[in-house]
Amino acid sequence: MQETRIALRNMGKIIPGRIDDYIAAGGYEALKKARLTDRMELLELLERSGRLRGRGGAAFNTGMKWSSAFAVDSKEKYIICNADEGEPGTYKDRVIIESDPHTVIEGMLIGAYAIGADTGYIYCRGEYAKSIELLNKAIAQVEEAGLGGGVKLSVAAGAGSYVCGEETALLESLEGKRGEPRLKPPYPTTSGFRGKPTVVNNVETFATVPCIVEKGAAWFRSLGADSYPGTKVFSLSGDVVNKTCFELPTDVTLRQVVEDCGGGVPDGKKLKAIQVGGSSCAFLLPEQLDTAMDFDSMRAVDAALGSGAILVIDDSHNMVDIMVAITSFFAHESCGKCTPCREGTYHMAQVTQKIADGQGTGKDLELLKRFVEYLPANCFCPLGQSAAIALASAIKLFPQDFAVRLQKEDE
Repeated sequence: MQETRIALRNMGKIIPGRIDDYIAAGGYEALKKARLTDRMELLELLERSGRLRGRGGAAFNTGMKWSSAFAVDSKEKYIICNADEGEPGTYKDRVIIESDPHTVIEGMLIGAYAIGADTGYIYCRGEYAKSIELLNKAIAQVEEAGLGGGVKLSVAAGAGSYVCGEETALLESLEGKRGEPRLKPPYPTTSGFRGKPTVVNNVETFATVPCIVEKGAAWFRSLGADSYPGTKVFSLSGDVVNKTCFELPTDVTLRQVVEDCGGGVPDGKKLKAIQVGGSSCAFLLPEQLDTAMDFDSMRAVDAALGSGAILVIDDSHNMVDIMVAITSFFAHESCGKCTPCREGTYHMAQVTQKIADGQGTGKDLELLKRFVEYLPANCFCPLGQSAAIALASAIKLFPQDFAVRLQKEDE
């Protein structure tokens, strides 16, 4: 299946560290066009006409977010790119940056103009050394070329905390504090970085903005699903032939992504499950492969598009072993701010490991079922609220996998 590239449009076509290559490919023309456009018209393009929904996972209307920050009367405003990318199986933002850092920067500069910000930060995953190097180089090139328009951009490296992918925890970290989520409201668009109006968007979202400004809303609406137009970059991993990124219209099906682009399950094995969106999301079964890959279609089958990560699992795996990896990840990444998450994720991981080791009983399985009900209802932020989603899904869809690991009689 042929890709339709927007965020990855220059992948393999330009040298990422050369601004001249980006400009030769039409780069920064959208920025020039935006700066000649009335801010309200630009926001209208994104909010109601273009309908760009955030590509980081929440799928919030980008224009609406920008409009909220624009409406606040403040001399200081900030534009921030979330490049933390800590979701297991997700690597699309790294690929976008390392193939074309300037498209992200151009999107940020357009956003800065739209809301009236003169300072921006790219909060990048600390392990992404190459991405950080390319971004710093690209920012220097923009300044040297005089394209910044008075906007000061800089890169901040994260310290490896998963919870800092949540925008308010990211802001806390950026302010030099412990990376813990804030209580909302107020929302960042009214009181964000240093208490000022702040827009936080994902790498893929910013990378898409220049094309919408350049080609218009009608062009963007013509691609993908009506309620989630455009394209999405999918990160494939697991038991699939092609472990890489693909950018496709949002009305493609999961089958087209996994089988046509991914090459399907290798070595003659059969597909058992697919996890779409990352480790904080539910599993889908082979009979759900024809589900469309847009936000609302995924939600309709009790799944989530999330970051666009797709984990393919073949029939050689017991799902309990998969859940050991996922529950231990969330136990490790809990920031400890709230007791339900700090204690709940730890004990959930311990009980899951016990069952995986063949030491668990029916009572332990019942305890896990209590965890999957308790955490979403009592945890402070999305980390704890979503930490048990995959486990709940695995227990529901693959009860036999748990049953074969349990002791025959309760102790």
